[in-house]
Amino acid sequence: MTTKVPLTVKGAEKLRAELEELKTVIRPRIIQAIATAREHGDLKENAEYHAAREQQSFAEGRIKEIEAKLSNAQVIDVTKLDPNGKVVFGATVEIEDIDSGKTVTYQIVGEDEANIKESRISIGSPIARALIGKETGDVVTVKAPSGNVEYEIISVEYI
Repeated sequence: MTTKVPLTVKGAEKLRAELEELKTVIRPRIIQAIATAREHGDLKENAEYHAAREQQSFAEGRIKEIEAKLSNAQVIDVTKLDPNGKVVFGATVEIEDIDSGKTVTYQIVGEDEANIKESRISIGSPIARALIGKETGDVVTVKAPSGNVEYEIISVEYI
């Protein structure tokens, strides 16, 4: 039995859009490239053919990967949750480093959606694990490589 993997609505939409693009645009383009390369004759020494086959292999692998992720996903719409101000999966949390006074905002998402450049952190990350279940005003301690860091939760939003 496989366990369901949490995924935000945005994350699921992004995966579905990529899957649609792979199936309706990229796959036909690769099939056409293979057909064109075959017309050039000897396949053993045909670099275009081998490159197209490699692209096909990659695309088909990605299609299978996305389909598996979507079939194992538990899509969670955070706007419909009522967590009573507590930090839960999908919440957007503003925290302040107590020592430096620096504030950062993160959305807690599934592993596949995590992207630090977009301020989206994995539910399995040390910061997210420390924040889950807490609420505005709480102070959490995060074990970081450089030592423990304390953060105060400034705000929690479900957007």
